[in-house]
Order: sequence, then structure tokens, then C-alpha cells
Amino acid sequence: MTKLTSKLAMEMEDKYGAHNYHPLPVVLSKGEGAFVWDLEGKKYFDFLSAYSAVNQGHCHPKIVDAMVDQARTLTLTSRAFYNDQLGPYEKFITEYFGYDKVLPMNTGAEADETALKVCRKWAYEKKGIAENQAKIIVCENNFHGRTITIVSMSTDPDAKNNFGPFTPGFVTIPYNDIEALERELEDPNVAGFLVEPIQGEAGVYVPDEGYLKKAYELCKAKNVLFIADEVQTGIARTGKLLAVEHEGVRPDILILGKALSGGVFPVSAVLADDEVMLCIKPGEHGSTFGGNPIAGRVAVAALEVVKNEKLAERAEYLGKIFREELAKVDSEMIELVRGKGLLNAVVIKPKNGKEAWDVCVKMAENGLLAKPTHGHIIRFAPPLIITEEQLREAIEIIKKSILSFE
Repeated sequence: MTKLTSKLAMEMEDKYGAHNYHPLPVVLSKGEGAFVWDLEGKKYFDFLSAYSAVNQGHCHPKIVDAMVDQARTLTLTSRAFYNDQLGPYEKFITEYFGYDKVLPMNTGAEADETALKVCRKWAYEKKGIAENQAKIIVCENNFHGRTITIVSMSTDPDAKNNFGPFTPGFVTIPYNDIEALERELEDPNVAGFLVEPIQGEAGVYVPDEGYLKKAYELCKAKNVLFIADEVQTGIARTGKLLAVEHEGVRPDILILGKALSGGVFPVSAVLADDEVMLCIKPGEHGSTFGGNPIAGRVAVAALEVVKNEKLAERAEYLGKIFREELAKVDSEMIELVRGKGLLNAVVIKPKNGKEAWDVCVKMAENGLLAKPTHGHIIRFAPPLIITEEQLREAIEIIKKSILSFE
């Protein structure tokens, strides 16, 4: 058989796979901690962390051991029967985040869809909104996934072009605009406000201090559910267990995914209290794989790692170093450095025809992987287990790569 090379692997993807991604030309074959290796054995810092799914680092032994052990014992029962891992997992995660109930799913998009359904059900059965009249407020430049309903509330042309007709029931307002939210909340048919505490895919847009707290208070005053999509910002990424904790907000519905499994298995979850969650009755929502035994074991292990290794505190400490060091770089290409914890972005100003993509290609050559978003923004999100020494080494690679265009 022909030996697989990076070139051959990329050609195979191009020939046999749908063309729905445009990856950097790197073929990864191994990961450990903050590092990944390509097929030829070159080592890289991973500064994307699978969009914050591997907060606990690549192939964390505790999480992998939990998965392997469970995979040898019992993998899937469906929810037609009970299994011996789901109850303990549900007890663990609800106590961990402080909610009455959890509805387990697999992917972030599924969890978002679940939250939308739970919110609408609550609106009709508890708030008393007339059937099919419930509205959910969303923000411009949001990213909640790629299902038809979720792209219905997107403002990204690439997400929407030629995918209609779209699902009704969404009201779009500018992000970080309290007055716009206040105006829309006057409508008695508003059931929920779905928001990312920091808009990750949009380019790590951090709202003004106090925005989330004020938004939550306005929702409470109008009996509207505050729904936080913490799929990317949650699980210690921003320097707190949840990004909303920076402002002391407790969402009515909390959406989790990605790092809930440490990146070894698809696990997502929606958390809410009984008054909201128990609006969903048997047969009204579910998933064959949601709540499977492997997912339960893996999620418990992943969350234990976050707590035991103090990853939120580490992200807070290292994030400040990252932003301070990059802000010192003397380059016209760096327009802005922003972020919270270890979720950061650098806004790149094109120079001599070179853009964010070129910077990312240069960083890859120098041994660090990151990816542009929206053409001019580079997101930097290393695994939270990265050491200060490793972070400083990575910062030097980033500086060197940017300065090479001067």
C-alpha cells in the first residue's frame, strides 16, 4: 500500500470529501498536551484547540482512560433503557454547574436546537404566549451552529446563501447593545434571549463590562429566559468556569459542548431548572446517542480534570500574559489584541498584500497552528494545560511570524 504522506492525505480529502472546509495545509496525525504532530513528524503548538474542544489538552490520559474503559464495557443502549452511567453523570453535572436538570445531547448545534425547543415549550406552557407566536432574540454576527434553524438566525451571508426558506421566530439585534435589547423586550411574545457571552466565531468580540448582567436583569424583569451559549466560551476557557461568571450571571438555560468531553468524544448538554426543563415530556425530544455510557464517563472525567488542574485559574493568569506580550509587538499589522482568559484574537491589518491567512501559514512554518476567522482576525486559543514556559515560547513564534512581514 502507498505510504500516506501529507500531500496524499490532502489530495484524498479534496477528491473524496465535500468541499465545506478550507483548512490550513497541515495534516495532523498525533496530539499530546498543547502539541500536535503532522504526518512527517513536525511538531506544532496547537493554538486553536479544535475551537476550544480540547481545553484539557490533546489525549488527556484521565479522559482517554475513562473512554477506553467504558468502550470495552458498554457503549450504547439508546434511551429506550436506563444505563448505569447516565444517572451518575447527570447528578455530577447538575451539581457541578448548579442546576436541577440536564438534557444530554452530542454536538453544540444539537444543544442549541434543544435550548430553542425548551424555551419555546416553556413560552407556551408557562408564560402563556399564544401558539406559534413565541420569539427568541438573537444577536448580529452570532454563531450557534449550522442547522437550518440555527442559520435562520445568522447574519453571515456564507451561512445563509441558498439554504432557505428559513425558520421564523427570531428577532436580530446588534450585539453589546442594551438599548436594542430593551426595546425588543417590550414585545410580550418574546420568550428568550440567546447570546454568546463572547462572540467566538465572529472574532472574539468581548462585550462591554456589565452588558451581560444588565441583559440578564432586563430579561428577568420581562419574564424572558436568558439563554447562554457557552459551547465555546465555557469549561474554563475565559478564566472562569463559565464566561457569564465574570459578571455573576446564572443563565436560565445553559448550553455546553466541545470541552465537555475534552475533545475525545461528541458530548453536549443543556442545563436548566425544573420549572423550565420539565416542560419537555417523554417523546417530545431526544437523541439515540445523547446520554450514552461513554459520553457520561468521559464528561465526568473531563470536568474533574478542569477542577483538579485548576484550568480556569490557569487560563486567567496566562491570558493576561498573552495579551500584554502581544500588545508590545511593534508591527503595523497588529491593529488590536482582545480577549478574556485564553480566548484571544489579534485583528490583522493587511500589509504589502499579506493578510491574516499569510500570517497563519507563516506561523505554521514556524511551528504554531492558528486559523483566521472573517479574513482579518486570528483567534488564539491554546489548550488550557499549556505551561507558562510553553506559552512564552509560543508567543515568540507568533511575534517572529508577524515581524517577518515588516
